[in-house]
Amino acid sequence: MRKIFIILGIALTIAACGGSKPGEAEGGNADSTSASNKTAVTSETNAANDTAANKIGTDSNAGSSSAKGAALMAASDCNTCHNEKSKVIGPALVDIAKKYTAADVETLAKKVISGGSGNWGNVPMTAHPQLSLADAKTMVSYILTVK
Repeated sequence: MRKIFIILGIALTIAACGGSKPGEAEGGNADSTSASNKTAVTSETNAANDTAANKIGTDSNAGSSSAKGAALMAASDCNTCHNEKSKVIGPALVDIAKKYTAADVETLAKKVISGGSGNWGNVPMTAHPQLSLADAKTMVSYILTVK
């Protein structure tokens, strides 16, 4: 009788610990945990995009271009270093808007693409070569509307 319980205990342990590889369920489909995590990440991304798109400035120029700029920023890694109202690693968006004007859009867009340092301290801004100049200009235009 004791041997049966030991064998049953080992079998249950193997069943609980064994199984498919991480990210792989029986039948070759992704497991429900991975699917849930992917859904959660997608939901968080969509929520971030919605939030950023709703936080457009109050200038008369604020409109679909600003909403597009906010959405582009939310889809990029900008929020890792920048916050709308307070300094994180890089300057707050409101501080950038106070320092620069619409005449600086092209220069700032090129700076976003190429990266750099020195304008706001010693911490360099990461280059974003994957951005087109048009998208970078849209993002900068949005930043300049943040109040």
